[in-house]
Amino acid sequence: MACLPGWQPGPRSPRPHRRLSLAELDGAIGRFLVEDYNQRPYSEIKAPPVRRWAAGGWLPRTPESLEHLDMLLLSVARPRVVHRDGIRFAGQRYPALTLAGYVGEAVTIRYDPRDLAEIGVYHDDRFVCRAVSPELAAQTISLQELQATRSARRRALARQLAGRREHAEQLLAAAPYPHDRVDPAPPPADAPRTRRRLALYREQ
Repeated sequence: MACLPGWQPGPRSPRPHRRLSLAELDGAIGRFLVEDYNQRPYSEIKAPPVRRWAAGGWLPRTPESLEHLDMLLLSVARPRVVHRDGIRFAGQRYPALTLAGYVGEAVTIRYDPRDLAEIGVYHDDRFVCRAVSPELAAQTISLQELQATRSARRRALARQLAGRREHAEQLLAAAPYPHDRVDPAPPPADAPRTRRRLALYREQ
């Protein structure tokens, strides 16, 4: 991968001007596997891997279903509890009709860090359903991008609060509290209270 942007020959090398994003690195690895690795002949099998796969004559070990494949590939697993409105994860809500029968139950979710629009839900290592976030259903957003967006939002709010605090301090400095002002002391607790006489209509 020395030809990719961001490659450094050593730890003391100058920092590259451009580095690959996670999506760009994922695409580069995919192209390498499909266009280079699978097309290159290997002495052990006397053929390129893609040609050996297509030739058949052997039984590959494959998962029983796509859900079992997800359990192998989606290695990121998190424990969660099912709420009445679905599963909450990474600041998002994931509802599904199937989850109505699991409210209050502890489940395991598996997800692709590159796309948080959908999660797989498992109960006792058994696939339950797929839950989709309504807010992310129409887009593809990774966990890293979501965390970066939330961090940027928190920094923006912190700057806004700091600006308002500075403005308030400037107003106080322009109109300081007078030092000779004496606020009236509250009456003692045992002082008698004067009751106002209720005016009658005939007296007005």
